[in-house]
Amino acid sequence: MPTVIDSAEKRRRCPAPLASPRARVLSTRSVPPCESLDFWHDAVLATLVGMDIATEGRTYDAALRTGHLGDLRITTVECDPGRVHRSPRLIARGDGRDVFVAVQSTGRAQVEQDGRTTELRAGDIGFFETVRPFRTTFPERFRLKIFAVPRALLGRSEAELRQLTGSAVRPSGGLPALLAPLLERLADTSETYAAPVAERLAESVIDLMAITAADRLGEDPAVLPDADRVLLLRIKTFVRWHLSDPGLAPRAIADAHDISVRYLHRLFEAEDTTVCRWIRELRLHECRRELAVRAPGSVSLGQVARRWGFTSAARFSRAFRSSFGLSPSEWLDRERASRAAGEARC
Repeated sequence: MPTVIDSAEKRRRCPAPLASPRARVLSTRSVPPCESLDFWHDAVLATLVGMDIATEGRTYDAALRTGHLGDLRITTVECDPGRVHRSPRLIARGDGRDVFVAVQSTGRAQVEQDGRTTELRAGDIGFFETVRPFRTTFPERFRLKIFAVPRALLGRSEAELRQLTGSAVRPSGGLPALLAPLLERLADTSETYAAPVAERLAESVIDLMAITAADRLGEDPAVLPDADRVLLLRIKTFVRWHLSDPGLAPRAIADAHDISVRYLHRLFEAEDTTVCRWIRELRLHECRRELAVRAPGSVSLGQVARRWGFTSAARFSRAFRSSFGLSPSEWLDRERASRAAGEARC
């Protein structure tokens, strides 16, 4: 009978990192075989999202390596055969903040999400939405490289993301033939790049992912010609580099790229957003990320807000509540309570 590890069970141990903070490695070989399944479940929960895990045996040989490249969190997992299920019960925990873009390095994965099924083979790319259920079966030992992408940076609506899941992006030609080996390489070398280089690489990779998503959605190239697409990528990179500047307005962006404000707005209209909305979402993302890692009392909301281009704490709070339905302090209290509960379970 398969052994199932239930995400709701209390654990006896928390996985401990075996490497530097830049590249954390967790392996079931660091614990007795009888504890390997519990250990692996905790490793997946702490690194990716909550999932139920089922295997044919009571022991499990698996390892993961995780690190960061700019806004990307990259996790490489190498495991024995098994099955994972991201259920509605686990989604209710609230840990599905990112979209997963995964490249199947070795082995196969049979994926089910949003009413579709597909098989990922070596070299294939798959999109996984973490706020909706999915099942994945791995019939043989495999290696999977998972890029967790903040959903705001992909610039896709929930309806559009729903169309991307449960299908395989084959690297047989075009952009996928460029993206798949690039993701493979970056997953292996992410900690070797200096911070400024890592940030730029991450921005470029996210843009390539976004273009791949647009292509999969069948967007008409005439809506956003190649020259315009390249220009839009340059503009987005410029915005990320100047995000902390409160004077980052459409006029300043247009002037920096020798285009009219009207043309700038047209570029963003093709992505079903506005330049101001896109900037605000990026700023809110950076503020949330900084607030989440700061020690309580070490920095004020106003300091964080101004560091990322908001002109006042009041303006930041209004934008935050409009986007997330909570004030920054309410969200932060909930985030810390959730983290404390997780640490208490360990």
